[in-house]
Amino acid sequence: MSSTIQRQRAAARARLERQMGERLEDARKRKQRNAVIGAGVALLLVVGGVVWAVSAMSGDDKGSTNTAAPAPSAVAQQCAWTAEDKAANPNLKDVGTPPTTGIADKGTQKMTITLNTGTVEVEVATAKAPCTATSMTYLASKKFFDNTKCHRLTTEGIKVLQCGDPSASGSGGPTYKFAEENLPNVTDPTTAYPPGTIAMANTGQPGSTGSQFFIVYDTSQLGPNYTVLGKVTKGLDVIQKIGAAGAVKDGKAANDGAPKKDVIITSLTVTPAAS
Repeated sequence: MSSTIQRQRAAARARLERQMGERLEDARKRKQRNAVIGAGVALLLVVGGVVWAVSAMSGDDKGSTNTAAPAPSAVAQQCAWTAEDKAANPNLKDVGTPPTTGIADKGTQKMTITLNTGTVEVEVATAKAPCTATSMTYLASKKFFDNTKCHRLTTEGIKVLQCGDPSASGSGGPTYKFAEENLPNVTDPTTAYPPGTIAMANTGQPGSTGSQFFIVYDTSQLGPNYTVLGKVTKGLDVIQKIGAAGAVKDGKAANDGAPKKDVIITSLTVTPAAS
């Protein structure tokens, strides 16, 4: 089994690296176009016979400078937000897209998930998952998660509570998606996502991460294909109680369905990232 998992992980990582490379190049080209548009005027300086093209990057155009804008960081380039078609999926919620500059890639952040059943605190692995942390911080600032249902609970084999879909349909999210990151480097599927892990759901295809996340409340068998956002530091017992209450589907008890008792995120907040 381990050799099969290793091959699957290698294939997934190869697809991810290829896609990240493509997204990085797309982001670089997009930033170049935006720089030209946003500059408003190009100043050509002749210094020692060398001609430099300098774009004025001031957004309020209060004055031009002769200092070229710094090149975007690798982190900023890798966080490419790919548009999703709301017309094709009416369960998507359009709140814009996160920034592509100033991406934090240091330290941790604190995420507080206030449920109708209790409060869960999470240490967000900002340094290891900067794009995901940026997206969650942005969506939280838009109150994207507030007053939404946690739509899925699994109680056998995989023991997770899944939330983050404002439509509670299982197919909702923001009008953008992005690539996975901070994937577990393990071969044993029972150790990839230990209890207390909070990770991002996806469709099973590379680059399909959105807003849906799941909290692992007991030992689970999961392949290393989902971004680890962080870990629960307080309130795991709240999720475990939800799991113990069980799930229902079509009005009957099930090991994969909606929580038996409605679980509502009344608010979700994320502290600012370290500068």
